[in-house]
Amino acid sequence: MLEMKHVTKTFGSFKALDDLTMTVPKGAVYGLVGPNGAGKSTAIRHLTGIYRPDSGQITLDGKEIYENPTQKARIGSIPDDIFYFPSASLEEMRRYYAGIYQNFDHDLFDRLYEVFQLPKKSPIRRFSKGMQKQAAFHLTICTRPEVLILDEPVDGLDPVMRRQVWNLILSDVAQYETTVLISSHNLRELEDICDHVGIMDHGKMLLERSLADMQGSTVKLQIVGDTPEGLTVLHESQSGRLRTLVVRGTADAVTQQVQAANPAYFDVLPLSLEEIFIYELGGVNYEVKNIVL
Repeated sequence: MLEMKHVTKTFGSFKALDDLTMTVPKGAVYGLVGPNGAGKSTAIRHLTGIYRPDSGQITLDGKEIYENPTQKARIGSIPDDIFYFPSASLEEMRRYYAGIYQNFDHDLFDRLYEVFQLPKKSPIRRFSKGMQKQAAFHLTICTRPEVLILDEPVDGLDPVMRRQVWNLILSDVAQYETTVLISSHNLRELEDICDHVGIMDHGKMLLERSLADMQGSTVKLQIVGDTPEGLTVLHESQSGRLRTLVVRGTADAVTQQVQAANPAYFDVLPLSLEEIFIYELGGVNYEVKNIVL
């Protein structure tokens, strides 16, 4: 299990992480989401042992990660800003990774040439951005990490390669129970692969739970008639007589409350992860605003 407990980090007068607590269960695919500047990348740099926290703990299976080579060797990471040695080829980077990670799988590395079809001996710096991202996956997956931490992992990839990368990640989870943490702004893709989600804002964790629980505790209510009493309404919009409400509660509980009010029409629908993200952050002044241009 990967954990951050009451972690605070400041840079000068700026507080990047503010008493952040996060738990990534073993074998989970965890989506870390939040607006720009929420602290996601700073949290990832703590989880990979790059930053030392001002206070708090970052642990993997109860053991500190920072300045612990044994723990770091269990973690594979692909940052948003990928680094390669200036003149290194993919084969040269293979030897470099194999020298660091004892579990480096050379057989898998050779087989992945069929998937990514990248040049073996050309300098990686000459690759396109998408090809460099593919090279990062090619190398990192072969380290056979117990924990895989990804920051905007499929940014710059075409749709076919995005699907291929997700398939590789999910196959690794299924076969080896790899724990995966993914930070991404593409909530539609996260919804398809994640089973746990954490929503960050201003260095804090606003909401953290399984995706099933998150989607089961907030619903969309479409109704013609007055709003029933007792509902916790997070957002409301109207088109003609039809009003759409985002309501806190399970589908069954909200249905019972609405039925008791006997409206002319109503329907209770599930929310997407993107809708949950928008409406949860709407409570902290992050809602979509209508501006006349």
